[in-house]
Amino acid sequence: MREISQKQIIERAKQENPWWDKPHSISKMYLDWMPRPYLDLLAPLVINTKVRRSVVLMGPRRVGKTVMIHHLIVQLLANGVSPQNICYLSVDQPIYNGLSLEDLIKVYEKAASIDIVKDKCYIFFDEIQYLKDWEKHLKTLTDFYPNLQFLASGSAAAALKLKSTESGAGRFTDFLLPPLTFYEYLFLLNQSDIIQINEKDGKTEFVPKDISILNSHFIDYLNFGGYPEMVFSEEMKSDPGRYIKSDIIDKVLLRDLPQLYGIHNIQELNSLFTTLAINTAGEVSLEGLSKSSNVAKNTIRKYIEYLEAAFLIKKVHRIDESAKRFKRATHYKIYLTNPSMRAALFSPVSVDDSEMGPLVETAIFSQWFHAEYLLYYARWRDGEVDIVSLGEKMKPSWAVEVKWSNAHYENLNKLKSLKSFCLKHNLEKPLVTTKTISGFKDIGGIIYSFQPASLYCYILGYNIIKVKKRRRSSSQ
Repeated sequence: MREISQKQIIERAKQENPWWDKPHSISKMYLDWMPRPYLDLLAPLVINTKVRRSVVLMGPRRVGKTVMIHHLIVQLLANGVSPQNICYLSVDQPIYNGLSLEDLIKVYEKAASIDIVKDKCYIFFDEIQYLKDWEKHLKTLTDFYPNLQFLASGSAAAALKLKSTESGAGRFTDFLLPPLTFYEYLFLLNQSDIIQINEKDGKTEFVPKDISILNSHFIDYLNFGGYPEMVFSEEMKSDPGRYIKSDIIDKVLLRDLPQLYGIHNIQELNSLFTTLAINTAGEVSLEGLSKSSNVAKNTIRKYIEYLEAAFLIKKVHRIDESAKRFKRATHYKIYLTNPSMRAALFSPVSVDDSEMGPLVETAIFSQWFHAEYLLYYARWRDGEVDIVSLGEKMKPSWAVEVKWSNAHYENLNKLKSLKSFCLKHNLEKPLVTTKTISGFKDIGGIIYSFQPASLYCYILGYNIIKVKKRRRSSSQ
């Protein structure tokens, strides 16, 4: 029986690294994509790092991790790094089966004719989760080769995070690449200029030039905007179910989670996810889910933990009118981490669909998930507030009511719950989203700020990227 030769392995490595033979040669497939703004956050961790740490790039399937790695390689080449000192290897290639990470860098050393002990090199291991005990191998390499800067990426984000934390303490820096924000979506489409940004007296003002155009893009974002490839592909937009469900959701549910956690009843898990998806932004309880599915509550609880670890859903906890957490959390809201998953599972929405309310709320929460911000919703016997942030001493610091309607601007009596909550906690400037209206209303000591939901989503994504950039710059 013929075996794969080292020559064949080296040739494969050369194919994955065309810049070795043709300087600055990067596949057009990657160059055609505009870099995500998140690249500005990742690059300093790899290029300008002063502490010897390997970077673990994790995120859901199809959010652009491999593309971002190649955009990072473009930056390295532009910064004058020798092409031979940059190596990209996709660990899931069958030809690399049975090879350890150290075996792979030996292949790189021979293929590129470099000295991994003396030369400063950048090595990218893509889809690393397919290598058993990768975290132990990577930690050893990080310690043993001080001149090598490693980045490992993978889609099985839950397992990567777990193993990175367990084995890479002090040696790994985790970097989560989430689905696109609405800000990034417009940026990639080169449509950012539909919002005018004014700087005045240290404050930033965002003004949509035409709210109907902004809302049209927002609807597209809700349906198709979470995944970079879908932004530019009319073919994928015409059949999101085939692309997102089959290539992303099903692979996580049918392969990643069962493989990582030993789940045997895939149909049960799939059914639960479908139920949670159609009820995104709705309150659920373990008791209710258990009764409707005839699945034990402990099993439901584990499934929700798995789905959250896989970045498919996010659980948001409830507080009462006094802003107190419940000792026994029997109810909470579940949100899809990416609103376009709902369109793939069921059908795309249009501007006046009844599903727009919960989907807009899902979109707004999905922007906040990028900030890793701990948010709550408030609910009591006769009232609810959609988003509450708890500040010092766990007291409410701000609140948002999410609407896809202008009715609340015209009739503040529809905001009784928000008013009651704000008066109780001395919140003077709550925000209420609308469909098209911007403005302020000062009633009874409360200044209600009204803002179109699409604009609010854009501002959240914009500010989150800017804040992260400032934090990274100050920590350099």
